[in-house]
Amino acid sequence: MDAAIAPEFPPNLEWINLLAPLRMAQLRGKVCALAFVNAGSAWSQQRLNDLAHLRARHGDRLHVVAVHVPRFEHERDARRVGRRLGRQKYEFPIAHDPDWTLWQHYGIEAWPTVVLLDGEGRIRERIVGDGPIRELDARVSKLGEELVPRSLNPDPIEMRRGGEPHLPLRFPTGIATLGNYLYVVDSGHHRVLECDQGGRVLRQFGSGGPGFIDGPMELSAFNRPQGICVQRDMLYVADAGNHAVRRIVLRSGDVETVCGAGRAGTPIKGAVGDPRLVALDQPRAVALVGGKMFIATAGDNRLWSFDLGKPEIKLVAGSGAMGVTDGSGPAAAFAEPTSLAAVQQVIYVCDAAGSAIRSVNARSGQVQTLVGQDAWNFGNADGARTEARLQQPQAIALAPDAPVLWIADSGNDALRSLRLGGGELTTFELPQRLHAPGGLAVADGVVWIADTDAHAVLRLDTKSGAVRHVPIGE
Repeated sequence: MDAAIAPEFPPNLEWINLLAPLRMAQLRGKVCALAFVNAGSAWSQQRLNDLAHLRARHGDRLHVVAVHVPRFEHERDARRVGRRLGRQKYEFPIAHDPDWTLWQHYGIEAWPTVVLLDGEGRIRERIVGDGPIRELDARVSKLGEELVPRSLNPDPIEMRRGGEPHLPLRFPTGIATLGNYLYVVDSGHHRVLECDQGGRVLRQFGSGGPGFIDGPMELSAFNRPQGICVQRDMLYVADAGNHAVRRIVLRSGDVETVCGAGRAGTPIKGAVGDPRLVALDQPRAVALVGGKMFIATAGDNRLWSFDLGKPEIKLVAGSGAMGVTDGSGPAAAFAEPTSLAAVQQVIYVCDAAGSAIRSVNARSGQVQTLVGQDAWNFGNADGARTEARLQQPQAIALAPDAPVLWIADSGNDALRSLRLGGGELTTFELPQRLHAPGGLAVADGVVWIADTDAHAVLRLDTKSGAVRHVPIGE
């Protein structure tokens, strides 16, 4: 048993949500799950959710402390990290380790890694990856049985309250248009809004609180919905927090579950008896092509197809490993696909962790990288595809009247465009800075932008370059 005493927190850690720096002595007397995570990682987000559940389950027997370690350059900024992690309300201390100091002290090699400390502050176990919560629960329970009662800590951990202001939108992500209607995913409020193009809210789908409930629009519930896709009178929603794809019947406003069991997992390929038993792993985007729905799952780095007529689910591409690897079907690899755009039999994929744009043949599953190199190669450069660089892009959208793919380059707070058919990547110069944009829609010479960290929706006229704020619900 590795019973070394856990290293003290170094002074260069930035505590995002504490009034004073945390010390190891304040954690004694309870089991502590020290989680090394990355704010943008789907696996880390799932592990943080698991730990939040375990903290509630074990109560006074478990401390949880998260340490964010940056992957991208923009993640070295503690304010940006705080906003990203603020998309969910975590009631435990979170530190920012911009120089990887504590990461090195503990010899961590991958996100997420949970180091378990016993009540005496000794390192007992480490769990790498986002494995089943029951395994982590069992290990916490075992260490909890060893705890020795002790007097209350006279130096309690004091959380900093506050956070994001109360605004009509909270971290908007997906966005879509249909005629004169604008649909906006208000992810932080767990709902989807139907608006006119002036920003007036016409209908709200979802009660506004997290849940997994089908039914009438005012009674239904979503959990951190992300991407959307509209076709005829149906609006499809990638309900990431519920590991499901939902459908809004626009005529009635009713919400239905297309597929998804409410828990993370890998689908069993083939015919589907009960769509509510299909396990998905953090679906972030959906697209429809020829009666089939394509689903990008960031939790397992794959692209799936779901035949709405049969129903049947198939793997289109992705091995499950994180990477930027071309090939056919399972020979290819994605790195956290977060957005899709489709035209005819070609599906374009935004690979966030890979800082890449990919194309997939819907029939053959052949994957080709258009922009990007590998999961550790990113930057901010225009030009030829071999030289161009992105940084953790979050969304893409196809222009309906030109062979142009628009890209929300979230890590660079920029709007980029890629001319298809061999063209170059360029930056569209905007009169104002974006704030981690996470959603795009294009129609009639207008690019609609979900400016996620600014809690806003913007309207860009591509001819004049004018940008205006759309007062959603104001």
